[in-house]
Amino acid sequence: MSSGKGVRPGGGVRPGKGASRSASASPNETERQRAARELREIEAAIFGRRNEGHVDPSNERMQALVDLLGDPQRAYRGIHLTGTNGKTSTARMIDELLRGFGVRTGRYTSPHLSKVTERIVVDGEPISDSRFVEGYRQIAPLIGLVDARSAVPLSFFEIVTALAFSIFADVPIDVAVVEVGMGGTWDNTNVLDAEIAVVTPIALDHTRYLGTTVEQIATEKAGIIKTDAIAVLAAQPNDAVPPLLERAVAVGASVAREGLEFGVSERRLAVGGQFLTLQGLGGTYDEIFLPLHGKHQAQNAALALAAVEAFLGAGAAQGAIDADVVCEAFAHVSSPGRLEPLRSAPTILLDAAHNPAGLRATLEAVAEEFSFRRIIAVLGVLEDKDVDGMLELLEPAVDELIVTETSSSRAMPADELAARAVPLFGAERVVVEPRLDDALETAVRLAEDAGDEVLVGSGVLVVGSVVTAGEARVLLGGRQ
Repeated sequence: MSSGKGVRPGGGVRPGKGASRSASASPNETERQRAARELREIEAAIFGRRNEGHVDPSNERMQALVDLLGDPQRAYRGIHLTGTNGKTSTARMIDELLRGFGVRTGRYTSPHLSKVTERIVVDGEPISDSRFVEGYRQIAPLIGLVDARSAVPLSFFEIVTALAFSIFADVPIDVAVVEVGMGGTWDNTNVLDAEIAVVTPIALDHTRYLGTTVEQIATEKAGIIKTDAIAVLAAQPNDAVPPLLERAVAVGASVAREGLEFGVSERRLAVGGQFLTLQGLGGTYDEIFLPLHGKHQAQNAALALAAVEAFLGAGAAQGAIDADVVCEAFAHVSSPGRLEPLRSAPTILLDAAHNPAGLRATLEAVAEEFSFRRIIAVLGVLEDKDVDGMLELLEPAVDELIVTETSSSRAMPADELAARAVPLFGAERVVVEPRLDDALETAVRLAEDAGDEVLVGSGVLVVGSVVTAGEARVLLGGRQ
């Protein structure tokens, strides 16, 4: 194992010990600066309660909070998404399609890459700092009431979920597109009574809370399928199918399945993405350009289209929705931190894959769509993930591995990650850089050391968690 030094990709000087500034108000503070400061203070306060790594599997507190708020989640229609991988990308596609048809949307996804306001999106734009602050102030007194009644205080995720539902009701919106935080039945978002339940592919993840088998996890995730809803199901492992169908039968929900009622008929690579032919519930949609990489994103697109068709009432009897609108909407889809290129010469790709199933899809897309002769991976993971499974996938796919860590309290220390990696990779292929900025720096230097290959075949893949992708994105100057 080794460590490397070089020029920091983002440039600049590291702050010294005296570089921090007081969070208190300044006489010359603008309204925007004040809102940003208050947002940071609120985020720190609520994250310090119980963050997303400290789960108490129940939505009783959440139900109590929305009851006090007057059930804002009942003020609009709902599309609810669960699954193991692909939820955020699929939610963004659904949002884009619905807005193309003139539907006013609210989108709630998690976790965020760079800033907490990314989680709450109205009509395609994250809410402002001031709206977040104002919304929190309105619900803060009720948070105290719920805390007083419960042995376990409300968590960061419970509070932000309630805030999203409340803001959506105040706007108001027509439909909320909501991604679960974890699981389904007891997930805090499951106070939403959604008419469309979308289930992306299920795999092993969060096994401490959801179960140690795909069947158990599918049973938990099936809980978002509500009475008389339409369940739109991605292609699933065999063990995941029975629990999903059993739940649908039990609550009288209709089912649309990838590979039967809808799916990807054709895909071909294109500069900056791929062209698709999608078989929807109401017809065939040709020549769709999707500016995202990978077979998995094509499948997400088919899933999103079917969900929107179901929401708009399209189907075999009613026919297709407007194909021109569909094409236009997909052409504008983005999914930051999902195989996102941020630099060239060498190419730097960011991906939020944080479990073996997600990483496998990422590596397949890299092999298919990027002609790299040499890949340097920057890996930062959370301690509760299947680290060995991800390392086993990376070993044959990359040439060198730089192990690092992030600011998350759940981050696996770089030295511990290196100790897990060396038996697979060999010490000569593993570099330890505890600071993420140093890790990016070293990756760029190693790619550039390849000489002329940097122009034609060296790539850097930053992967391992949403936190890793998000923090790297900030360091590399990605757009908010």
